Amino acid sequence: MAWIKGLASLNVTFLLLTASGVFADTIFADTIVLKSGQRIEGEVLKVQKDTLFVDVGVDVIRVPVDQIAERTSQEPVAEDPAKTQAGIYQTADLPERTVKELVARFGEGVVLIQTPDGLGSGFIINERGYCVTNFHVVEAQTRVAVTIFHRNDQGDFERRAIRDVKILALNPYFDLALLEIPAQDKLKFRPVYIADDDSQREGDNVFAIGSPLGLERSVSEGIISTRNRNMDGIVYIQTTAQINPGNSGGPLFNINGQVVGVINMKLTFGEGLGFAIPVSYLKHFLNNWDAFAFDRTNPNTGFHYLEPPRRTNPGKPGESVAPSKPETEAAAGAR
Repeated sequence: MAWIKGLASLNVTFLLLTASGVFADTIFADTIVLKSGQRIEGEVLKVQKDTLFVDVGVDVIRVPVDQIAERTSQEPVAEDPAKTQAGIYQTADLPERTVKELVARFGEGVVLIQTPDGLGSGFIINERGYCVTNFHVVEAQTRVAVTIFHRNDQGDFERRAIRDVKILALNPYFDLALLEIPAQDKLKFRPVYIADDDSQREGDNVFAIGSPLGLERSVSEGIISTRNRNMDGIVYIQTTAQINPGNSGGPLFNINGQVVGVINMKLTFGEGLGFAIPVSYLKHFLNNWDAFAFDRTNPNTGFHYLEPPRRTNPGKPGESVAPSKPETEAAAGAR
């Protein structure tokens, strides 16, 4: 088979030998979709302004950037998640699309979270079934179930309820939780992609998918009102996308289909005043989730802070006080 170092003609079909196992053990894999519809899989070795250099296993090819329609990067996932916390989510360079197209593509990655106390939303971040939601959705719970909306061969959504969902990690300060959905026969999880950074700005279009008030697979669209709203020392994304109880834990997408925030609250007596946890907090939580590992024997995972020591000097700060005489000396003076 002849391999081409330059893509002078983009009508060439690339056979990447995935069936024969050339890429079966690839740790870092990038998938590049050309505007002509052809796909290239391999490791991106170098990125220039107008060219990508891709290692396809048996050769290195040069891909013009202006011919790329989509580029997806697959983060490595460890066989034993206890050995490493890196690579449990995926990132990708995606083109802008309409909300309708993005909902059709990523809608299966959004799930309904059910506990004995109520409902929430969540989103799947890898093919192992790892799922992100809010801490307050599963707070003090040990029984968690999810409902996945799987698209069948006819294109219709089918509901599949899955019980015995495992809680992996909780962060009450950033209101984040990591769950693991048990593997299911004949069901492949459809993960969403996490944005690389907080590059969104005021006025950028965003949309949310979730189950407000239990109304499954609801979509609401809006813009970013401000990207750094400070509340109690934590920065939130403020958005006009409609948020209601049940949206908590669901993803806030940009128009590239990347998750830029985790929806967690709204102003009670206001309209178009929703808030989401920025992706920077989310990625820090996921990269260090072992530090927030859930203790099943203590579902509240509470903390007790000791009182600070009291001042021994009753005077003003900086004022010195003469030491008191010993009690025996004072008693002798009194006699």
